Order: sequence, then structure tokens, then C-alpha cells
Amino acid sequence: MSENRFASIQNPEELRRLSKKELPDFATALRKEIIHALAKGEGHLGSSLGTVELTVALHYCFDTPKDVLIWDVGHQAYGHKMLTGRKAAFDHLRQEGGISGFPKREESLYDAFGTGHAGTAISAALGMALSSTLKGENKQHIAVVGDASIANGMAFEALNHLGTTQANVLVILNDNTMGIDPSVGALKHYFETVKKEHPDTPNFFESLNLDYSGPIDGHNMKELLQLFDQQKKIQGPRIIHLVTTKGKGLPIAENEQVTYHAPGKFDPLTGKLSIPQAHQKLKFQDVFGQTLLHLAKTNEKIIALTPAMPTGSGLVKMMDAFPSRCIDVGIAEQHAVTLAAGMAAEGMLPFCVIYSTFLQRAYDQVIHDVALQNLSVVFCIDRAGIVGHDGPTHHGVFDIAFLRCIPNLEIATPRDAQTLQNLLYTAQLGIKHPLAIRYPRGFSEQTKLTTQFEKINWGKGQLLKEGTKLAVLSFGTLAKVVSETLKNIEETNAIAHYDMCFVKPIDEELLHTICKTFKAIIVFEEGSSSGGAGSAILEFAAQQGYHIPIQLEGIPDQFISHGNTLFLHEKLGWNAEGISKKISLLLNKIE
Repeated sequence: MSENRFASIQNPEELRRLSKKELPDFATALRKEIIHALAKGEGHLGSSLGTVELTVALHYCFDTPKDVLIWDVGHQAYGHKMLTGRKAAFDHLRQEGGISGFPKREESLYDAFGTGHAGTAISAALGMALSSTLKGENKQHIAVVGDASIANGMAFEALNHLGTTQANVLVILNDNTMGIDPSVGALKHYFETVKKEHPDTPNFFESLNLDYSGPIDGHNMKELLQLFDQQKKIQGPRIIHLVTTKGKGLPIAENEQVTYHAPGKFDPLTGKLSIPQAHQKLKFQDVFGQTLLHLAKTNEKIIALTPAMPTGSGLVKMMDAFPSRCIDVGIAEQHAVTLAAGMAAEGMLPFCVIYSTFLQRAYDQVIHDVALQNLSVVFCIDRAGIVGHDGPTHHGVFDIAFLRCIPNLEIATPRDAQTLQNLLYTAQLGIKHPLAIRYPRGFSEQTKLTTQFEKINWGKGQLLKEGTKLAVLSFGTLAKVVSETLKNIEETNAIAHYDMCFVKPIDEELLHTICKTFKAIIVFEEGSSSGGAGSAILEFAAQQGYHIPIQLEGIPDQFISHGNTLFLHEKLGWNAEGISKKISLLLNKIE
């Protein structure tokens, strides 16, 4: 059969018309389509290449979408999307108005549950399976979970529950020894022992009352088809352990699995990365990581902790230099926070380095284990604000709102990389309360790292530009575009600009001056307007009896779609044109 005929297959019903002998060739063709689609520069490559045979076998053997198929996280689901009517849509993958990089219920009936964060698939599948039993339905519920994700606490909780039920749930452990970075932890070592076929190794999953099969070659189509044909006749909770290769079918992606998790543009034939024009500026994550490494050389109390993101958080060099003081705990955000609390209780200074949306998963630990005990933990919140193509599961827009209400916890929003460095330097000199420092994804203003630090004037804002009528208050890196915009506004002398920096403690002395001096205030923040930094300004004005108009410009009460970050900023009115328009309209109201 020619690959042209394979290309016409758009859904599982058409796939099931093929003979089993044709499926290996179909899988090869599908893998090529994934490579060519992602060579344009968007999406998660390695994970989806590793699950091609698995994807084909699942849709061939099971009656999807009646049989429920859930992909944990969703990095590995691009073959699934192509097989379920969305092949042409890959031209706009992760672009504004295009399909998501993750499974999404609104996109397709085949996306049974929306995913994007690790560890949720087993719980969701079990919830659906128990509901199906109550409704008298007879169907399969399949959760595909990676070896890094299954170590997540929520996945363990779900397995613990699953083993006490008769729910019709098939868990497929896709074991490729990788998350984004290499998998870590004792469970990883257990999987390695199992794969070496040690006959005396006790089976972890059978001890949870789960029927276990494996380990099995996840790229052997014949074996997968036989296995799934058997499994669809079985009822009850069970787990299949598959061994796959991340990046399968593209040799360079197999050998450089971290780089080719989401490589950007590359040659679809050779896999060679397209060399972008050299970028002279440092990313915020690298400024952070290199600064913390520099400080750790002279401050032995500093420890860095990250839940499975050493590369993305800029900690690889520190991990190499201080392996006992830079710890990857795996996909275990709750554990990371309380581990940091334990270290702080012993007089260490832990820096818990975590993406904004991943911190959401450890909210109780932030309150109960850190803030309630007033422990000196520094939360370094990476990917704060709009993150772009990963979309609403990863936009870091809620952290100010959900942290601001916690007693003892302080929050800083540096306007640039130098301020970030100064905050880190000041924090390591000694803090009396837990501290959250939030900074964005992307490039900073720095072209090289500086080690000339200044002690921050704690809890204080700063006047960036004088004015007479309107006060613009900015939190975080929006200060840059605001400053540039104000240079070109005709009424620029009427507008003052303040970098507030600290959300908590808010600079009340400065706010008293602002409320007494100006006719109106406009607040810009790259976070939720509901309960965010602007809300803190409103609360202050109300409590102090000021009647000055205050306009909030943050994220509205909605989820923001995926797309290019600059384009999303433009839609939110955070570009020069949008900011200028908002300020001019407010000026006209107060004239």
C-alpha cells in the first residue's frame, strides 16, 4: 500500500479497515507526518514519536471514542490528534485560533478529557469508569501515563483507589525513562530492575491489587495488537508496562532526548536544528540559574529544589556544581514545597524553583507547611504571566491572586533581570518570611550576566517617570513597554510611572503620596485582575478613604488561549498602541 493512501486515513474507523499486516507501514507513515508537521517549529516532538505504534494499536483494537482514551499530560498525543480528524489542522498547531498542543474536549470527541499537567489521567479515567458502572454502560477506559508522570503523587493516589475497585480501567505505563529531563527517583530504579527481568523482583503494581503485564516492547506492533485484543475482553483494573524510546524514528531525537522534547524548527530529513539568528540576550531562567549558582558558592545554606524542571528552570549548571544542594524531586510539586519547608526548619535557605502553574498543585503545602510556620522558603516562580503556545494550562496568571491572601508570605515582581538578581542577592542575606519572586518566560534585557548586586530597598516602589495628573503603576516586566510607550504619548508630562515591585508588602507610604497627588491611577500587571496586584491598590484606597479613580489592566475573568506571546499581549492591550489608548482615554476622563 502506498503512503498516499495512508495519508487519506483521517479517523479510527478508516484505520480499522486496514489489515493488521499493513499497520507497521501505516505507523511509519504516521511517524513521518509527525516529523514533517513539527519540523515547522511548534510542539512536542520526541514524546509523540515514541507513541506512534501505541497510538495506532489502541485506536485499531479499541472502539474509540466509545471506549475512553486519556493521554496523561498530552505531549505524546500528536499521532492521536492526526488519527482523529485533525491532520490538516497541524498547519496551525498551538497558534492563535489553531488546535491546542494538548488534548482538549472542545476539539474532538476523541479527546475524552483535557490534560496538560502530569498525573491526572488515572483519576479521570477512574472517575469516568465508576460513572459508567452507575449508568449501566459497558466500555473500556484507558489511561496512557509516562514513567515520570506515574511517580506524581496524584497518580499514586489514583492507583491506590483503583486497586480497591472493579472499575474497568486499563492503565498503560509508557516507560521511556524520560519526562522533559531524565526521570528520577526510586520508582525509576524499580522500573529499570523490572526491565532487566530479575525473577525475584516483587511486583509493585500487583501489591496494589492491579493485574500487571509487562514489560513489553512498545514498538512491536504485532505484540501490541495481540495484547490489546486480549485486553478489550477483560474487565477490571489492570496495568500494562510498555517500554518505548522517546524520539523513535528520528535518530538525532533518540540520542538527544532533552533537546528534541520540543526542538523548534528542524530539518525533517536529518533532524538538524535550524540555527536561529544569534540572540544576544539572556533568558530570565538562565539569569536566575546562573545568579543562584554564583550566590551558592559563598552561601552554603542555599539549596535549590525543582519538580522535574532542571533544564527549563536554568538549574543544570548548579546541579552539576552542587549535586547535593540542587535537587530534582520529579513531578512532585507538593513534596517539593514541604521538602523545602523541612530544610528551612533546619536553618537552610531553600529556593523552591517552580513554574507558576505547577505551584497551583501545591497550594495547601504553601499555606500549611510554609506560611503557617513562617519558614524562610524562597519560591522562584518561573513562567509567570503569558507563556505563549502552551496555552491556558500553562499561562502563569493566577499566582499573585492565590498567594496574596496568605499571611506571612511576601511577593515581589521584578521589572527586569537586574532587579531579579538584586532580589535573589537580598533574599540570601536573610529573610524573615517566606518570599515569592515571579518572573516571565523568555528573554531579558541582559546580554551578559553581572555579579554586581545591590541590596533591595525592601517593600518599596520606585518612581520611573515624573508626571502631574495620572499615575501609572506597573508590576513586573510590563514596566518596560509602559516606559517606552510613555515616551511617545503627547500628554507625557501629565503621566507619572511607578514600578511598584512588591505586591506584598505593598508600599503604603508611596501609595499615600500617589493617592493625594494624582487625579487617577491605572495599574498594569501580567496576572489576573481578580484578586491581583491591582486589587491590592483598590483595597488600600478603600480602607484609607481615598476616592481617586483606579483602573485595573490585567488578565480579565477568562482563560487566555494559546498563541504567540506578543500577539496575545496585543489582544490584551499590552502593546504600545493598546497601552497608549488606555492611558489617553483615562486622561480624557479626568481632564
